[in-house]
Amino acid sequence: MGLAGCAAQLEGAAPGAGVDGATSTPVSSSTPFDAAITPPGKVSPGRVGTPAPSQRIRFVPTQVVLPGGAQAPVVPAGTVGDQLQVPSGAQRVGWWDGGAEAGDPFGSIVLAGHVDTRTEGLGFFARLRRAEPGEYVVLRGSGRSATYRITSKVSVPKDALATKSGAFDQSGGHRLVLITCTGAYDAGNGGYEDNLVVTATAVGLAK
Repeated sequence: MGLAGCAAQLEGAAPGAGVDGATSTPVSSSTPFDAAITPPGKVSPGRVGTPAPSQRIRFVPTQVVLPGGAQAPVVPAGTVGDQLQVPSGAQRVGWWDGGAEAGDPFGSIVLAGHVDTRTEGLGFFARLRRAEPGEYVVLRGSGRSATYRITSKVSVPKDALATKSGAFDQSGGHRLVLITCTGAYDAGNGGYEDNLVVTATAVGLAK
């Protein structure tokens, strides 16, 4: 699985330009991106029997709120040729419709968005370059909300997004994975060389 539609660098911007023109360098982390950190007093979701539909507290996200309070609409995003199609529009985010929903007991809920676009400038997910472990991301939809705590942030080569990052894995514990472009911009190969993968674990779900 790869990420499509996230290849066009902002015209006139330096490669790696971040929010408000700040220059970003490749991200590294001493914590594996898929590490699961359970906050004090919280219990990790267990693999239990599937509840009746009326008892499920799960929803498809329609809005994401990043650390600092910035909000963006979330729309379903499918795959074409094993490539996740990032929605058009710099300020929209795509939810992978082949992954988990907010509130599921296990599996990755995957959101992908642009770091910038050629015509609209910086994308909403350019803010991920400033996100840090310990900060919170909120998903909203169907009158519900789910809060996730960022546990890691890593940069991986685009061709290794599926094979090495585990970003699309649905077999493990429930988590939120946020993906955008990062690294050096290579116009000859159609875009940025790497993907930024931000992972967060669930800490709260409101009906």
